[in-house]
Amino acid sequence: MSMVRARHTGCRRSLIRDQRGAVSFEMPFVTLFLIMLLLLPLADMAIAGFQFVSAWESLRAFGQVIQYDAPTDLDNTTTWKSTAIGKADSRYPISNLQIICGDTGATCTSTNALTAPIKYYSYQTSVTLAPMVLSTVLCNPSCTYTLSYSERFQ
Repeated sequence: MSMVRARHTGCRRSLIRDQRGAVSFEMPFVTLFLIMLLLLPLADMAIAGFQFVSAWESLRAFGQVIQYDAPTDLDNTTTWKSTAIGKADSRYPISNLQIICGDTGATCTSTNALTAPIKYYSYQTSVTLAPMVLSTVLCNPSCTYTLSYSERFQ
């Protein structure tokens, strides 16, 4: 009996010293931890960053389109605005397109365009985020962000 007990004790000491199976047991937990707490939030931030950069580049591209196509009739800019907005990226619709004359920041008309030339154009677009994990951080109070852009006519 003592021989069997000695054999089991030696086997137990051997298993305690040899913990090769511990890594295979812990690996699913470590992997789940890394994915849920590190990779998914990083993916949310990366997706949000790509959406912001894409919207900003859409704003700049629209600015380049209208940069060299200034309106000729400042009293009736509705057709010019609708034509210009039709050239914008459909993923990021342009809103609040304004043509600003002079240094006062007033919207251009034919009367103030005679005294102050066309100086700026400004407009906006909105970006809506859809985060998986960081919704409380990125969507406080809303997941829709408005980006404004203004550029000087040359």
